[in-house]
Amino acid sequence: MASTNKYQCIGFAVLLILGALASQATSRSIKDASISEKHRQWMAHYGRVCKDTEEEEKRLKIFKDNVEYIESFNKAANKSYKLAVNQSADLTNEEFKLRNGFKSHGYSTVASSFKYENVTATPSCMDWRKEGVVTPVKDQGDCGSCWAFSAVAAVEGINALKNGKLISLSEQELVDCDINGGDHGCQGGLMDYAFQFIQKNQGLTTEANYPYSGTNGTCQRNKAAQHAAKITGYEDVPTNNESSLLKAVANQPISVAIDAGGPDFQFYSSGVFTGECGIALDHGVTAIGYGTSDDGTKYWLVKNSWGVGWGEEGNMRMQRDIDAKEGLCGIAMQSSYPTA
Repeated sequence: MASTNKYQCIGFAVLLILGALASQATSRSIKDASISEKHRQWMAHYGRVCKDTEEEEKRLKIFKDNVEYIESFNKAANKSYKLAVNQSADLTNEEFKLRNGFKSHGYSTVASSFKYENVTATPSCMDWRKEGVVTPVKDQGDCGSCWAFSAVAAVEGINALKNGKLISLSEQELVDCDINGGDHGCQGGLMDYAFQFIQKNQGLTTEANYPYSGTNGTCQRNKAAQHAAKITGYEDVPTNNESSLLKAVANQPISVAIDAGGPDFQFYSSGVFTGECGIALDHGVTAIGYGTSDDGTKYWLVKNSWGVGWGEEGNMRMQRDIDAKEGLCGIAMQSSYPTA
């Protein structure tokens, strides 16, 4: 009898073990299915289609790794900003960096006039959106044309300040037509070169007249000749000087270059960005203000060109006045603005 009970107990234990293993396998299956379903929903939301099963499996693996990274980051304490799944969630960080199209091509700023040098009083905070001189956030797509979006936003700003009317201007004109200098369309460019082109061309047309396609195209000269905004030139902000940058941003939206290649930049969602980044400038954006958060952290308000699904409706707050002359992510290294 005892022997029979012994074998019954062993058999029951084996069943428990097998049941546990089956339960673990089911849990893993459910977890994997959940990620797969999330990926399918994400693909549907962003209109993504994989060309074959192998490519879809590759993208699913990248998506899973990125989701895990985002969730792990957001669980950590004492973070001033959050990350979220966005349109680049199935890209590796190396693939993501390819859209950052700022390329100085050896360009170096030269000493020139700085019209705001003698500014002594600046407001404690500034948000040019509230002043009606910033157009809604745009999306450069997979084209490395950030330089064009940065320059255009700055020109839109000074044009609105001068004429009292905000007009959305054409990035595609720069992508297609600004090709005889240092700018190379979707392959990258520099805001200063864009300002030079606009000045030489005697203006820039509207976005409505010359809409954005996100690809390199042939210059439509008839449309490019229908100018909606003009500039008289441009100036560089003294390099590695956040104080000078503040004087400039207090007076108009400013084109700035930053190092935006890190994973936290890729998935930034909200809060004041204080993350790790270098000074390898690879992305052009527009400083459209500054302020101080509720916890006392000073920040720059930056307009990006990755659509409203990234960051705070397409914008970012970046920590200001850090203990480095270049500023966080090199924001004070190479900034400029159009004059009118």
